[in-house]
Amino acid sequence: MPDAGSTLELKGIQSSLFFETPEEIYGRVFRELKPRTPLPELSLEFCRFANADNFIRLDQGRLHIRMSDLLAGAPAPVMEALAYILLGKLYRKPVARMHSHRYRLYLNRRDVRRQAQLVRQIRGRKFISGPQGTEHNLEEVFERLNRDFFDGLMGRPLLGWSRQASRSMLGHFDPSHNAIVISRIFDQPRVPALAMEYVMFHEMLHLRYPVEHQGVRRRVHTREFREAEKKFPRLKEAKEMLKRL
Repeated sequence: MPDAGSTLELKGIQSSLFFETPEEIYGRVFRELKPRTPLPELSLEFCRFANADNFIRLDQGRLHIRMSDLLAGAPAPVMEALAYILLGKLYRKPVARMHSHRYRLYLNRRDVRRQAQLVRQIRGRKFISGPQGTEHNLEEVFERLNRDFFDGLMGRPLLGWSRQASRSMLGHFDPSHNAIVISRIFDQPRVPALAMEYVMFHEMLHLRYPVEHQGVRRRVHTREFREAEKKFPRLKEAKEMLKRL
């Protein structure tokens, strides 16, 4: 149990936090992590990034911190948590779980997620090639799967092929731009159409069953998603084809 003096000291630190500027927060956290190192000059700015990205670097004895303007109105404890995360990463110091937990909890707030998605729509650039490929037309594939598995009721998003024939990202659904992008590796005669159709079906399920957020947890493949995926015929065969890619 902490004694009365330490309790009062802790309360003083917590209350003073709410009157600190972001620069003062970073300075205090720096002195805690590097007590024997003189505090370098700080340069902190909020930038119009398309995502909640944050960067820190040390250049010629000066700390440069660039944060997404999505965090400009973040509560002081969240700003403090991010300071521990960024400075810990820069100086290879362990970051206490409570800081990571607090920061993720803030990003998972419904209002913050909604604002972040709006910012991605406005600022983000999305390359959409169009559905017509060399061997396949993605609109035809989408509509066939829509008819067979969704009663033709799913609204068609933007459809396109990736820039490169990626083997690591075979397909993805981008909710910010309402787009499904399929890897060009499938737009070749030697690749079985079944493999590409399964990837398209998988991304359509992401459209049908959005990501669930609960606290700091983010569930991409929900129970409903997994159950619906089992309805795809020759599912095992299609997955084996993907492994061979």
